[in-house]
Amino acid sequence: QVQLVESGGGLVQPGGSLTLSCAASGSLFRIYAMGWYRQAPGKERELAATITSGGTTNHADSVKGRFTISRDNAKNTVYLLMNSLKPEDTAVYYCKMYFPDTAIEYWGKGTLVTVSS
Repeated sequence: QVQLVESGGGLVQPGGSLTLSCAASGSLFRIYAMGWYRQAPGKERELAATITSGGTTNHADSVKGRFTISRDNAKNTVYLLMNSLKPEDTAVYYCKMYFPDTAIEYWGKGTLVTVSS
């Protein structure tokens, strides 16, 4: 059973930076696509960024130019570097491991990011 563990969340001031990490168990990390999603209070979960097994990235318009997704297959870890944080970035951030166009997906339990002065 795949397990995903997010870390790196916390309280940060507007304009600040955080880096989230998601560590995956198992030996097949490199063949999965990975994604970061977020859910703000009272809102639907939404995509923040994805990265394919080959390293192609996609970032939502709301975070483009501020957030960067990356992966380290040797460490079974995906990262989300978040710069120029805004109060509207406040959310629980979830990591997803998946095969595109299939029903195969795994989710972490999330890490809370709060952007506030």
